[in-house]
Amino acid sequence: MRVANREAIEIGEKELLDAVIAELDWDAIEKKLKEKHNISLQEDVEFKNGDLVVHGSKIAYELNFDVKITLSVLFDRFGECIELSAAGSKEEEIEEKEEAPDENFVPPENINYEKNNEMASELSDMIDEINEE
Repeated sequence: MRVANREAIEIGEKELLDAVIAELDWDAIEKKLKEKHNISLQEDVEFKNGDLVVHGSKIAYELNFDVKITLSVLFDRFGECIELSAAGSKEEEIEEKEEAPDENFVPPENINYEKNNEMASELSDMIDEINEE
């Protein structure tokens, strides 16, 4: 025996979740995310689904979002991973680099390709000599 209209309940639940989502403090959420996972949110946050749940002995809201993050993968010329990190945005990464510049960093436009080619050629010759022995 049905005592309430299912569609009315679903509509009411959706409206409730929409109202809760509209009032979320995204600054606080981003701060907590940054503290716990060192990740910042970007503009592209999309609500996926949500529900009322029981957590412990309390009623809680579980809201799931798809978020976009910037993933930075740093590896050497042998393919070995040096660092894997998630950052909030390219702007933050650039600001961090500007604040603490790496003394060994050579911007791509300042690389001496001719010298690199000479060194590669010398290494190749050395390898050939080793292989001939």
